[in-house]
Formats: sequence, C-alpha cells, structure tokens
Amino acid sequence: MTVLYILGALIVVIVLLLIIALFLPDGYYIEKSAIIKKPCDFVMDKVADFHNHIQWNPWHPKGAAKAGAITGLAKRPGHKYSWKESKIGTGSLTLRDIDDRHIHFDLDFIKPVKTTARDNWLFEEWGNDETKVTWQNFGDLPYPVGRLIGYMLHKNLNAQIAEGLKNLKKFCELYDGTIAVRHF
Repeated sequence: MTVLYILGALIVVIVLLLIIALFLPDGYYIEKSAIIKKPCDFVMDKVADFHNHIQWNPWHPKGAAKAGAITGLAKRPGHKYSWKESKIGTGSLTLRDIDDRHIHFDLDFIKPVKTTARDNWLFEEWGNDETKVTWQNFGDLPYPVGRLIGYMLHKNLNAQIAEGLKNLKKFCELYDGTIAVRHF
C-alpha cells in the first residue's frame, strides 16, 4: 500500500510540474553592455574572428590551447567555431551576418541538450576611441524541461555574459598584437 501512495504522489508531482511549465516563459532574452577603450573596428575584429574570440569568451576553458575547430573565413558569414568538451558540451557558433556595426551569430548546442540560440552584437562609437559593445543572447526554452530550468539558465547566462564582456574589455585594452594566451 505504501508503494501505491509513493507512486501516486510521484504522479501528482509530475503532473503539477507539467502544468506549471505550461505557464512559464517559452524563451529568454539577455542584454549586457560594456564600454571598451578601443575603436569600434578593433573591438569588432576581436568578436568576429574566432581566433581572437576564443581568447576572451567565458565558455572557452582557461589555459586550453584549443577546445575545438575553427573553419571558414574570419569575419565572413559561415565562419564557425565548433567544440566538443566534457564540461561545456558539444556545439557550434556560426557567424550568420556582419555589417559595419553589427555581428549576428547562430549558437547551436548538440549536447547535453539540443537547442539553438542567437547572439547579436552592436558596436557604437562612444567617446574618443571608445566603443560601447552590446551583447544580446536569446533563445527558446522547450517544454517542459527548458521552461522549468529557464530561471536558472537565465541567471547563469546573465553572469557568464557579464564575465565575457569583462574578459573582452580586458583582452582588447591589453592587446598589443602579441597576446598568444589569456592573461586573465
């Protein structure tokens, strides 16, 4: 009889979670900005070329020489960074579109969960040889698990994107053309 009570309680909890998930957001959106003391073209180069990008992005393991493969022409649509890591999973970041002040990426995760997201970047002249960089990340939260973990995902991504902008700022402002590894 105890087994039936436990099984019944488990079913009730599962049904409640599925109902709660129906009312949770089906997507997320994060936007962060930073001011970097370098010209726009310089900063855009450090974001649009994955050879530079892996030096500052918050998900590239610190001290790792190479965590994945970079293909395509730098700063051109189709430029791609693919990775397969035990800690961050498997996926790719592909440059979708670029103009003189915007970069758009497609972010595809294969493992641990198959999902897609978008990264949009805006670069604005800000003061004397300064750039205001805005990083937007958004994606879907699939039903039911994605919606149930959406708050934690949003909180973690918010912190990681803030760290990424901090790293990008340090990388750009310290860059003297000879940086071969992360200094931070």
